[in-house]
Amino acid sequence: MKFTWLKHLMPRGLYGRAALILLVPVVTIQLVVSIVFIQRHFERVTLQMTSTMQREIVLIATTVSGQADAARGLMAARKLADPLQLALELPPKADLLAQTTDLRRFFDLTGLVVIETLRANVPGIRVIDLSDGSYVRLIVDTDNGPLQIGFQRIRVSASNPHQLLVLMVAVGLLMTAVAYLFLRNQLRPIRRLALAADAFGKGRSIPYRVAGASEVRSAGAAFLDMRNRIDRHIEQRTMMLSAISHDLRTPLTRLRLGLSMLPVDQDGQDDVAEMERDVDEMGRLIDAFLDFAHRDATAAPAERTDLAELVRAQVIQGERVGQAVQLGPCPDAGLVVIQLRPDDIRRAVSNLIGNAIRYGSQAEVSVFPAGRTVRIVVEDAGPGIAPERREEAMRPFTRLDPARNQDRGQGVGLGLSICADIARSHGGRLQLGQSPSLGGLKAELILPR
Repeated sequence: MKFTWLKHLMPRGLYGRAALILLVPVVTIQLVVSIVFIQRHFERVTLQMTSTMQREIVLIATTVSGQADAARGLMAARKLADPLQLALELPPKADLLAQTTDLRRFFDLTGLVVIETLRANVPGIRVIDLSDGSYVRLIVDTDNGPLQIGFQRIRVSASNPHQLLVLMVAVGLLMTAVAYLFLRNQLRPIRRLALAADAFGKGRSIPYRVAGASEVRSAGAAFLDMRNRIDRHIEQRTMMLSAISHDLRTPLTRLRLGLSMLPVDQDGQDDVAEMERDVDEMGRLIDAFLDFAHRDATAAPAERTDLAELVRAQVIQGERVGQAVQLGPCPDAGLVVIQLRPDDIRRAVSNLIGNAIRYGSQAEVSVFPAGRTVRIVVEDAGPGIAPERREEAMRPFTRLDPARNQDRGQGVGLGLSICADIARSHGGRLQLGQSPSLGGLKAELILPR
């Protein structure tokens, strides 16, 4: 519970998390090895080499101090310095003599050890110059004046102490790249499976071949079995409904024909008319049920569509047939182009407008793009639906007679259910609420962009 904030910092994608799993251990190991082993190791080596060098420096400084003058001191010291490969200057060069602080490059960590060791063990040191990187110069006070001593940096610290670190970083990056390429090859089947499952959830069936590790293959095979079973179920349902459609329409046709041919007197005409209305109602209900059941089987492929223009055309068509519908806020053409099935979205918008007109005196349709989604909002001035019954209203064959005004026409309870089903097939959802402007129902068709 204390680390829930960490979840918000983690990558959301599988590739990002896999890269993090690879990089964190590699970087951690390199840091530990670099700090705990490499730096300490080179510091100990530098300390040992500098301790050896300090004895030579003390010997040279003592030799100079033991002579009567500077010239004799320099001559005697050079007899010792030449075999030791030490360069002497008496007096020192002006540029170094003018320095008051030790010099080194900021990233020269072993240089700190050199300076601290020499100052702690060689008396009379004025300044130490490590700015060259490959050469050391220092000034030591003697009885015959300040003496400059120079020697190669390799004599007090290991050469190129950070080569091992650079090598580790390069090898670590190379191994990370190799591991990432291998891991990406392992993650690719999972991504293809996710894309196939997402497409199938939206009513599209894309080619998918089982591949990858055994666990991924098992999941992929299970998905293919599930998809095949669902496809067979849809196919069998379509065939069954086609048969039912034929079997039910035939007796209904005979009933209509029989009623039209009945010899009735004036008193029986009302009864015959009532039965004809019942037969027509049965036909209408059968058509609605079959149309609802056939929708998945006859779904068209998705295509790039200007949603704003589609909605605007539906509102214009409603106005043309006399519906009290108006267009609210809507983006300009070309600003909301997304992948969808135009016929399905037209049907959903038409159903929502039809419901709004049926149960309210007017309707308003708006389109609101927001981030990765776009909302089609249809509001009406009717009585609305109580919050506790809105979920129920989107179920198939549900009619909320107490909540809606039935004086404006009977429905079969499929309008909102079809809209919700169309939204889900596009990866979206249908959301019901209360209209803040018109006071009735607000139906929001939320689609991904």
